[in-house]
Amino acid sequence: MSITLLVMSGCYKDKTVIINKTLEVTRDVTFAADIAPIFSKSCAVSGCHASGGHIPDLSADKAFSALSLGGYLNTGSPETSELYLWLSGKKTTVMPVSGINTDYNALVLAWIKQGAQNN
Repeated sequence: MSITLLVMSGCYKDKTVIINKTLEVTRDVTFAADIAPIFSKSCAVSGCHASGGHIPDLSADKAFSALSLGGYLNTGSPETSELYLWLSGKKTTVMPVSGINTDYNALVLAWIKQGAQNN
């Protein structure tokens, strides 16, 4: 009589790997025309990043100050900017909660790479 013992090692998730398939934006990106509308549409809504909600306040009149003074931007290493990490899913919860939007991420990353100006 033969007994076979099958030992299976458990699988576990210790890292999330995000493959960035976003095309790089090479045109000039402005805060007023490109970035603020993203926040207004997807972030600065009731219960999220609007006045009185979660920080940072991404309301149109407060977003730039909240991001620049709050340490969410790193123009020296844009891919490590707190803002970009949240948007690209490299933090625990993807922002916006509706899911990753590669078009928005490309614009935000380009804006940060271009110096994250209040233009």
